[in-house]
Amino acid sequence: MSKVIFVTGAGRGLGADIAREALAAGHRVVATGRLPEQVEKTLGGPRDNLLVTRLDVTSLDDAQSAAQAAVGRFGRIDVLVNNAGNFFAGYFEEITPDQMRLQIETNLFGPMNVTRAVLPIMRKQRDGHVITLSSSAGLIGQEFCVAYAASKFGVEGWMESLRYDVEPFGIRTTVVEPGFFRTELLVDASTTWPEPTIDDYAERTRATIEAWKSMNGRQPGDPAKLARALLTIADREKPMLRFVAGADAIEGVEAKAKELLAQAQGSRELGGDLTYDEPNS
Repeated sequence: MSKVIFVTGAGRGLGADIAREALAAGHRVVATGRLPEQVEKTLGGPRDNLLVTRLDVTSLDDAQSAAQAAVGRFGRIDVLVNNAGNFFAGYFEEITPDQMRLQIETNLFGPMNVTRAVLPIMRKQRDGHVITLSSSAGLIGQEFCVAYAASKFGVEGWMESLRYDVEPFGIRTTVVEPGFFRTELLVDASTTWPEPTIDDYAERTRATIEAWKSMNGRQPGDPAKLARALLTIADREKPMLRFVAGADAIEGVEAKAKELLAQAQGSRELGGDLTYDEPNS
């Protein structure tokens, strides 16, 4: 069945793949980006089942305008795919407070803005599906990813809790944790690389930047396959709440689950009997 699928960050990378695959499957697509002309160029120009509109996810006004444009054109929004994001790489002390705020503004408050604009439409429909791209870094802390992981761990908590808010209205949620896919996240347009500013970190910073840049274009995951998998999930009556995408991500999450279980068990002796002792009456 044809759905109206609203995609953020559709000008390149995974967002463009999601939009292309959705169009090929016969869906109607609202493809958004900060530069609509780039989105149009990427997706091949105007067509009846495509609406391209401007959306900077850090702007709630943009989000509301894009959502209303979608309803004006197609009458509804069935699936929201919160895909837009960026990456501020580096060690914590070399990431400025402003950069940390910008990371969270884009990767956490950005999808919140768009979802805030779309949820009233879905509530009125008593139907909808919010899919938000997190990352394996939203479940597993990693070196050089402190800002990115902070933003994605926030996405995890928000989406896991949002489920309970919107389930009574027939709205479903899925949070997605991809591993390394051959998207454009590691290109300079999406990644802010740190300048070595502290001698203690300088050698590791330079070596890690070189290693990460050498990985670009060699990641194991195929974004077109991921896009098709997301559309499969969107077609399900009862979609999964969490989708760990890629063999590397699945292996990492399994290891993290075992680590968490071991930490909980290791806390039992000291933390298992901290109940408040009521005074004798």
